[in-house]
Amino acid sequence: MIHIYASISQNAFTYNIGRFEFTGFGIAVLAAFIIAQIIAQHELWRRGHDPAPISDLIFAAVIGGLLGGKIYYAILMGDVTALFSRAGLVFWGGLMGGIVAVLFVASRKHLSLYRVADVGGISVAAAYAVGRTGCWAVGDDYGRPWNGPWAVAFPNGAPATTVENMTRLFHMHFPAGMNPLEVVSVHPTQLYEVILAFVMFLILWRLRDHKHAEGWLFGLYCVLAGVERFVMEIFRAKDDRFFGPFTTAQVVAIGFVIAGIIIMQSRRNITATAPGIHAQPRTA
Repeated sequence: MIHIYASISQNAFTYNIGRFEFTGFGIAVLAAFIIAQIIAQHELWRRGHDPAPISDLIFAAVIGGLLGGKIYYAILMGDVTALFSRAGLVFWGGLMGGIVAVLFVASRKHLSLYRVADVGGISVAAAYAVGRTGCWAVGDDYGRPWNGPWAVAFPNGAPATTVENMTRLFHMHFPAGMNPLEVVSVHPTQLYEVILAFVMFLILWRLRDHKHAEGWLFGLYCVLAGVERFVMEIFRAKDDRFFGPFTTAQVVAIGFVIAGIIIMQSRRNITATAPGIHAQPRTA
């Protein structure tokens, strides 16, 4: 394999303060949750609702997201010990775990689930755009081997993009005789997702004053997220095509698109039981 364009080499970002090591992934995830809280609180306040509960919901999202990501990964690997490894914060598992945790806490606090979801879609899209930069920083979740103009090699990735790793972990095929330790270039899918997630955020932000019932915007988020993830799986280095030509993540993505369409349709019109996004003026 001739690497015509493989001049970009990414090295993992870490910073040590004493005995503490800070990684680009950890910093990005922290920033993602902060961004999500700021946007959700701002939107609830702007719509005339109390933004105070968002802090508790963000905490629930952190716990649910971490647990969901690990459980999804353990199920996918068929290995319960994967729950205790550092790897495995899978997006779909994290998203579903976060959604369940947030809805549970919102229900316990007697909050409107659709109201929370409507601002949640915007917040999650923004958080995802920020959080994916962490995957780039540590060289994780990269794409398939590629020699295009913006191909990137990850010599210190998680794992490194060597011929041996790409063959053993992802069953990629290379010409016979290649050095197993040679670092190959791949699609920088982390940056693709940063860009696409930011586009999702811009679309949702542009439509945040929609005239439909609360929850409609979350349905749109589900559709956009499903489409984005389905497309990205085409470029990612993976070997979990358990459903014919489709990966597990693509099957989940199709489910999210269908669920999103159903939510958008059911929350299309404002009714007595499906209020609009802005708080109604109090009557004396």
